[in-house]
Amino acid sequence: MTSYELAQVNIGRLKAPLDSPQLKDFADNLEPVNAVADAADGFVWRLKTEAGDATDLRIFGDEWMLVNMSVWRDNNALTAFMYQGMHRELLARRYEFFERMHEVMTTMWWVPAGHRPTVAEAEERLLHVREHGPTQYAFTLRKPFPAPGA
Repeated sequence: MTSYELAQVNIGRLKAPLDSPQLKDFADNLEPVNAVADAADGFVWRLKTEAGDATDLRIFGDEWMLVNMSVWRDNNALTAFMYQGMHRELLARRYEFFERMHEVMTTMWWVPAGHRPTVAEAEERLLHVREHGPTQYAFTLRKPFPAPGA
């Protein structure tokens, strides 16, 4: 068992209310995609409320900004989930549901095994990578960093 796990956050500003016809395909697929993630090899944890997802949570105080955060065994496990099946299909359609942004909207960082990151921690990591670019503290899929001590 490793002493570190990979935390990831991705955020998006909705183009319409979550219960609108424009976002119906996205909303209808949240539960099935989350179930696939929960069963994926290397999945550890995901941010969710009592409702079973994180759609009631917001980041940066923006009522239109959804937050998705999870913890994985490693980068390989995360990318294997991201780029296959239903998640890949919805990812390809993201601009139907979310505004196109010109700043970093996703980041990753290593956490001690068992640590569950908070939305405040995710905000801090996103702001760090926006200001400093990818570093060991907060990085991107395009520029990952190894776990401490690896």
